[in-house]
Amino acid sequence: MKPNYKNWVPKGMIFAAIGATGISLLLCILFGIIGIVSGWIKTVLSLIFLIGAVGGLGVSIWLIFLYCTFSYDGKRQMSKQIIEGVSTHVKLPDGGKGLDIGCGSGALTIACAKRNPNAFFIGIDRWGREYSSFNKTLCESNADAEGVSNVRFERGDAKRIDFPGESFDAVTSNYVYHNIFGDRQALLLETLRVLKKGGTFAIHDIFSKACYGDMQAFVRKLKDMGYEDVRLIDTTDGLFMSKSEARWMALAGSGLLVGKK
Repeated sequence: MKPNYKNWVPKGMIFAAIGATGISLLLCILFGIIGIVSGWIKTVLSLIFLIGAVGGLGVSIWLIFLYCTFSYDGKRQMSKQIIEGVSTHVKLPDGGKGLDIGCGSGALTIACAKRNPNAFFIGIDRWGREYSSFNKTLCESNADAEGVSNVRFERGDAKRIDFPGESFDAVTSNYVYHNIFGDRQALLLETLRVLKKGGTFAIHDIFSKACYGDMQAFVRKLKDMGYEDVRLIDTTDGLFMSKSEARWMALAGSGLLVGKK
C-alpha cells in the first residue's frame, strides 16, 4: 500500500477557479457579443466579466502550477523535500515524545517517527472544512502504509494546545501558523510552552514581517528567555526552494525556526 499525503492545494480550489473563469467568460460573451443589453451598460458589464475571466485564468494557472510543484507524485516534489528537510532537525532520546502541530495528512509526524524509531510522536490538527480530505483516518492509513507504529493522531488546536507544559522532547510544525489569524509570535510561544527543558523545536513557516512581525527580535527574545542555539534559517535560498520559486508561489519569507529550550 502506498501512502497518500494529498496536496495542500485542494483540487476543489482549482476546479472552483476554473469554473469561475468559465462563467465569467460566458457572461462576457452574453453581454459583449450577443448583446442582451446595450449602450454603456453593455460596455461596463463586458469589461467587468472580461477582467474576471482573465483574472480567473491567471489564478487557475497559478493554482495548477502550485499543485504540480507540491505534489508527492510529480517531478518537483517540493512537499517531500520540505518534510524530509524539517525532520532532519528532529532527534529524540530513546523513549522520548514529540508533537507535530497541524499534521494535515501526517507527513511530517510520520517522517519524524521514522527517523526516531525508539521515540513516540503525536500529530494534532483541527482538520477544518477547507481541507476536508485531510483527517485522522487518512493519517493513520499513511502511517500503516509507511510501516510506522510509533505515532498517534488527535484533533487539536494550535491556539490552545491541550497538553501540560513541558510535555514533549520535540515540537514541530510545517506551514501552519500563517493560516491562523492573530498574534503568530504568541502561537509560537504556546507551542514552545509544551516543550521540555532541553527539548528541541523545528518550525517551518512563512516568517515574513507581514505575518509575524520582527522575527529577529523574537529570536533574541527566546535567547534572553534561556533558549539555546535559536536560529531562523532561510529556506528560500536553495535549501527547500529558490527565491524565484518562493516569489511566484507567494511563499517569500519561508524559513525554519530551530533551537533548544
